[in-house]
Amino acid sequence: MSTEDHKQLVRRLYAEGFKFSAMDEFFSPNFVYHDPPPIPDLAPGLEAIKQTFRTFASAAPEGSPVIHELIAEGDFVVVRMTAAGVHTGELLGVPPTGKRLAMDGIVIYRFENGKIAERWAQHDFLGLMYQLGLVGSSGHDASCHSDQTMPGAAAQRAA
Repeated sequence: MSTEDHKQLVRRLYAEGFKFSAMDEFFSPNFVYHDPPPIPDLAPGLEAIKQTFRTFASAAPEGSPVIHELIAEGDFVVVRMTAAGVHTGELLGVPPTGKRLAMDGIVIYRFENGKIAERWAQHDFLGLMYQLGLVGSSGHDASCHSDQTMPGAAAQRAA
């Protein structure tokens, strides 16, 4: 597959990813999930990514990710994205708030035989926890942070 094919598959993943029946089409059966989010008791590999997607889809079923940049070279695709949606289901032990949540992230995918074989991700979980009220704003002085680094900045931009 070409880098353009890889990018197209990632675009489809972000557009169709919450259709769990299609997940096996995107990911290798030997998928390695290097940086899972803070969800307790994740199963390894492919089941971990499915559980992660289910967790966030049940918390914000109408949510949708937005791809800001998509860069590919060789067998790798890098995505800078924002996932956003209305919090209508439990998330990380927090009951629905009805608030719009947003989380920025950068994800690296490695392809093998036309499927995603590995994934590394860094998401703004601190900002998400701030939006959920799991961490307070004490110690966060707006004067010493740019909009890009303040907890909750993605939610402020999405509002």
